[in-house]
Amino acid sequence: MTSKKPRREGYLCLLCERLSTISMAQVRRWWLRRIPILDWAPNYKLREYFIPDFIGGLMLTVQQVAQGLAFAVMSSVHPVFGLYGSFFAPLIYALFGMSRHVITGTFAITSLISCAAVERLVPLNSNNATNTSLDDLGFSDFEMQRIGVAAAVTFLGGVIQVSMFVLNLGCTTVLLSEPVVSAMTTGAATHVVTSQVKYVLGMKMPYISGPLGMFYIYAYVFKNLNLVHIGALILSILSLIVLILTKELNEKFKSKIGFIIPIDLALIISTSLACYFADLPETHGMDVVGRLPTGIPFPKAPPMDILRHVVVEAFSVALVGYAVSIFLAYNSSKKFKYPVCENQELFAHGLSNIIPSFFFCIPNSGAPVRTFLLYNIGSKTQVASLISCVLVLIVIYFVAPVLCWLPMCVLACIVVVGLKGMLIQFRDLKKYWNVDRYDWVIWICTYVVTISFAANMGLLFGVLFSIAVALLRLTRAKIMHVTYMHEELSAVTEDNFPEIKIISIGTPLFFLNAKRFHKHILEMARKFVTRSGSCMHKNGALLMSMPQGVHSGKFLEDSSSSMTLIMDCSGLPFLDYTGVITLLQISQDLREYDIEVLFSGCSVSLVKALMFCGSDNGPKQENFFNTILDAMKSKRCSGSSLEVLDSSDA
Repeated sequence: MTSKKPRREGYLCLLCERLSTISMAQVRRWWLRRIPILDWAPNYKLREYFIPDFIGGLMLTVQQVAQGLAFAVMSSVHPVFGLYGSFFAPLIYALFGMSRHVITGTFAITSLISCAAVERLVPLNSNNATNTSLDDLGFSDFEMQRIGVAAAVTFLGGVIQVSMFVLNLGCTTVLLSEPVVSAMTTGAATHVVTSQVKYVLGMKMPYISGPLGMFYIYAYVFKNLNLVHIGALILSILSLIVLILTKELNEKFKSKIGFIIPIDLALIISTSLACYFADLPETHGMDVVGRLPTGIPFPKAPPMDILRHVVVEAFSVALVGYAVSIFLAYNSSKKFKYPVCENQELFAHGLSNIIPSFFFCIPNSGAPVRTFLLYNIGSKTQVASLISCVLVLIVIYFVAPVLCWLPMCVLACIVVVGLKGMLIQFRDLKKYWNVDRYDWVIWICTYVVTISFAANMGLLFGVLFSIAVALLRLTRAKIMHVTYMHEELSAVTEDNFPEIKIISIGTPLFFLNAKRFHKHILEMARKFVTRSGSCMHKNGALLMSMPQGVHSGKFLEDSSSSMTLIMDCSGLPFLDYTGVITLLQISQDLREYDIEVLFSGCSVSLVKALMFCGSDNGPKQENFFNTILDAMKSKRCSGSSLEVLDSSDA
């Protein structure tokens, strides 16, 4: 007991000493890094930025409300919970997020993932579905159980993202290639369109999920076309025509008319009024949003006892949501020239899920449709998101009861048309086919897996498949390419010196390609011994000499029986233990062919590794040189023929 007290006091003294060395400037930088709004808000240009941000906030509110209601229904919870997510998540991200244009909120992909957990744990046909006891806001026990599951997914997904932030895992975004994210989001958008088909057609259909669930949904629709609600179908067709035409006109004439026609808002108001005055729910059985309570509920912790049951969905929300969000942040940073920290984005999105989960919010992430909306409008900062939050709060307290008459088919049409930006990513296929057909294959395969299973499975498959393709290309790539060093050739003045070949290693040498590299070097040695002075194959598989007649296209015989091989390691990014052993083995094997191996441009660590692993049989200190020219001078290489072999594609 007496020994622990001094030790604890020592730890406390060390901690106090470290804290005393922290300056106020360091504290200030830490706060600016963790709360970015403190950095850009003091420099906000009110006259230049406020008008675009205010217009952006107005237009954004319509999308936040419409998609919040729709994505809540998509999550199998009451529509009003989508409004709560459209208020809390953007507010928190505006404070902690680094991107000034990314809009967070309810998102189709995370809503579909949450729906899987809700339908699995609290299905519609459960015994509690008939429970009619109400809470203060008028929600039944069944509705509260469903939102409890969704809130648990939101909470645990945020905890996972914050944990990734603590572990500094933001750098894992290097595994997310553009074709993978593009294919995954396109496939997820296809799932969302499929989920809205029943509302567009006004059909009542059971919940269908699982592998190939999307295809089963369309099979059910075609088998039960007699269940289509004609009134909902006509209204959906008219809404789609109006939305598509107006949005196309907005894009075409935006620069001329100077503003964007708020067709979503106009359609919501007009159809809600028509539904109210015609009493369509009673007279024609039109499906509407239904009663929306006013106000925000008191905070309450999500049900912790079901967290272990939603781990899979929580990981899917955390990873898929972050993948989409960080790519939106990358695009905005490139477009508007400001830095984005991947790790800080993890922290911001984690808090945007954890805190709203206490207010019964469904999972959220960066929303591509709303983010692209701000791009088109020309908003400058997150002030647009803050203005939208104020307006959404007004909707929650004062306008929500009016939205109860909004037809579900119109809401579905707004969601489907809003997904245009994600669906037109099919056009990326032409780009990938012309640039790199491996990326084209990755896109197709990732999309097929996504629509066949789910977005989380598509993302996981895409990452693993792209890594596998990259490794396959690395191991099967050309090992060597032949070039000539004219400066050294012009410096040749003497004869009868050993022939010199130079191999430039420009890619990593490790366990995946070391064996192939070793094989090609030995082929060079065998060909030189058996066919001294003959011509070489242009594909680089066989390595031969280029005598003095190279410029005239003639190959002269070289009677020299020895050769010097210079390995240029200046461009070698890294190598593992297998790579070091391979270089040593090459050096030893080539001695049997009377070929001396020299090394140039080696790092200090590589020299130590080669000498340590080589022991007595490895290269000596005199075999290492700073440059190729130094190695050539050591052999007095005047008059010798030179050949440079570049392994940069290995």
